Amino acid sequence: MQIGSYQLDNPLIVAPMAGVTDRPFRELCLRYGAGMAVSEMMTANPDCWGTQKSMQRMVHEGESGIRSVQIAGADPVQMANAARFAVENGAQVVDINMGCPAKKVNKRLAGSALLQHPALVEEILTAVVNAVDVPVTLKTRTGWDTENRNCVEIAHIAEHCGIQALALHGRTRACMYKGEAEYDFIKAVKQAVSIPVIANGDIDSPEKARFVLDYTGADALMIGRPAQGRPWIFREIQHYLTTGETLSAPSIEEVREIMLAHVAELHQFYGEYSGTRIARKHVSWYLQAHDTDRAFRRTFNAIEHANEQLIALQGYFDNVA
Repeated sequence: MQIGSYQLDNPLIVAPMAGVTDRPFRELCLRYGAGMAVSEMMTANPDCWGTQKSMQRMVHEGESGIRSVQIAGADPVQMANAARFAVENGAQVVDINMGCPAKKVNKRLAGSALLQHPALVEEILTAVVNAVDVPVTLKTRTGWDTENRNCVEIAHIAEHCGIQALALHGRTRACMYKGEAEYDFIKAVKQAVSIPVIANGDIDSPEKARFVLDYTGADALMIGRPAQGRPWIFREIQHYLTTGETLSAPSIEEVREIMLAHVAELHQFYGEYSGTRIARKHVSWYLQAHDTDRAFRRTFNAIEHANEQLIALQGYFDNVA
């Protein structure tokens, strides 16, 4: 698959997830088989750019792979300025968020709330595409609610405005993450436009990945929550798509190495105070299949110091796993 002038190594893309797809996680997913990783969203409001959280999301120079940066907002001028700022800080692709279902985003008319206002969608897409010389992509949902699924209309608008690829989550905003992704709507969008369409939602196994590609005709797959605590899912899917064979799950020793390196990178990237706290959710995801009674995770979540976290994890794998 190609986005503008950029050729992906494979059709597997890490979905942008706020609080998850930071630089350490993106690099990890790329290392384990993803063809591209999209950064967690950056607000278009410049008043927020000076915060520590925003500053850690903004700089992308030197990152691996194609650097795709997501921006979120509802004002066309601010979105255009945010796109320029992202490119100045290393973005090679700008992605527009019109899919986030979170209340705190939607109450500002950003994210999936924009699907209620197609005219404003067109204004924003036009402003961003005209503001930068890099490809602009769009991530969206099937509609605001089940009575107002307008993804085909939004896809036509996106294509008309010069959007280079469209990622579609197969749920409405009202559905949040409940129920099952509705791939019929992704298939309909793929048939309606000529730009690349990326299928998103519930792609949690190599077999499901094959089914979604075949059923929808999508050009690529975007994987979010199933990669939490399982960054090697991209390697497993790519192997299956290429060979038709199921790759063995990583050994407990490999899981230990991946997790220890990831936690250490979080400590380094965020500093000890924030790094230890952010590591807790990642460790919880990694150990869902191993620490079934959550006893170790409860103990781990009480640890305040980076070095003690690493010692505890090493001890867990040495003495328990």
